[in-house]
Amino acid sequence: MDTDLLKGKCAIVTGAGGGIGRAAALLFASCGAAVAAVEINPETGTATAREIAERGGEAVFIETDVTDARSVEAAFEQVSKRYGGPDVLFNVAGVSGRRWGDGPVDECTEEAWDRVMDVNLKSVFLCCKYAVRAMIDRGGGSIVNLSSVLGLVGGDRDFATHAYAASKGGIISLTRSIASYYAPYHIRANVICPALIETPMSVRAQSNPAIRERLRDLQPLTGDFGKPEDVAAAALYLASPQAAFVTGAVLTVDGGWTVH
Repeated sequence: MDTDLLKGKCAIVTGAGGGIGRAAALLFASCGAAVAAVEINPETGTATAREIAERGGEAVFIETDVTDARSVEAAFEQVSKRYGGPDVLFNVAGVSGRRWGDGPVDECTEEAWDRVMDVNLKSVFLCCKYAVRAMIDRGGGSIVNLSSVLGLVGGDRDFATHAYAASKGGIISLTRSIASYYAPYHIRANVICPALIETPMSVRAQSNPAIRERLRDLQPLTGDFGKPEDVAAAALYLASPQAAFVTGAVLTVDGGWTVH
């Protein structure tokens, strides 16, 4: 691994307190980036920033509600004052809506729809809005947005959360629109679509024997859950100069889910 891959860069990672966000924040910092760990949970966000510092990296925790424009704007202002602005944005923050009633469209509650769209899609819009403004001033940058395989393909009964799928599909469309419009400003925007990854969000699936049995067919490359580090590595590539000629891409990190 090139430990200077992001040297001199500032990377904002939303949802940096756990799972994929934490893995990415640690990896970005190990490759030389100053990391702004954006997280609504002070305990987990602080823990990520502290772990980076203990490993010799540079990080700051910024408590942020990514569904609130003022909170997001304040976070980006803090990053600009401390580091001059972001060079990289990795939008990870998101939720599953099952607790609010997400499900097939005829069963999905309005509460679940609104909540999922706020956290999963509106947050990406807001963070991209303020990132783009800063990146134009900085002469360019890289945006990586986390979607899902369910933004690309339909889910059966085990994965029938239609508000979630719609929010993740929206992330893909938004990202490609950003990629097209802001390419002349040297801003790249790409999407990662993971399948089942071993994170706190996938605990329901991890503890379901029937779903575990299906992994041999769903994710045949390993027959198991992916690791947060698998997604973080893809994000590092898209964020770094190694992907300097890549924009508007939709990169699946899915163990073969979408190829059959």
